[in-house]
Amino acid sequence: MNCRHLDTPRHRPHHRPPTARAAPARAPGTAKEAATEPFWIALAVGLIVQGYKGFMVFFRTGRWNMRRFVETGGMPSSHSASVAALSTAVGLWHGFSNGLFAVTLYFSLVVMYDAAGLRRAAGRQAMVLNRLIDRHFHEPERDTQKLMELLGHTPFEVLIGALLGAGTAILWYRVHHP
Repeated sequence: MNCRHLDTPRHRPHHRPPTARAAPARAPGTAKEAATEPFWIALAVGLIVQGYKGFMVFFRTGRWNMRRFVETGGMPSSHSASVAALSTAVGLWHGFSNGLFAVTLYFSLVVMYDAAGLRRAAGRQAMVLNRLIDRHFHEPERDTQKLMELLGHTPFEVLIGALLGAGTAILWYRVHHP
């Protein structure tokens, strides 16, 4: 028996997987760009939403809080906006029956559940611990920092983030891919 042929098929497969289909003719260099376009849209949406939260703090208080540009929590959820934009864009570009869409949708649901559930609970626990320290320790250590309380999101903040992300991806697709 010749071992050389064990790992190579003797005939060509009868069909190609959905991702291996020949792409329509495009200008040189655009196929790679189109393949990563959902990623770039998701990244841009996340950065825009997070930037919005940083600027809103400035408009409300008149002072810059640079931490707000990178902190989690608050309205709307930038994580939810990013993953919803990613899932929607993958569905629009590759098809909603594609396995890649199913994977990104599952990932998106896990991220949104985490934002509204687990991280929100951790933020509530941080709030309770900060109150306990303030009430029961007359002179806490000077180096002690308060725990970050704004970690998660309410379900409404997650919903608004998801709607912003999905809406942005749909709008982008309709404008740039008529």
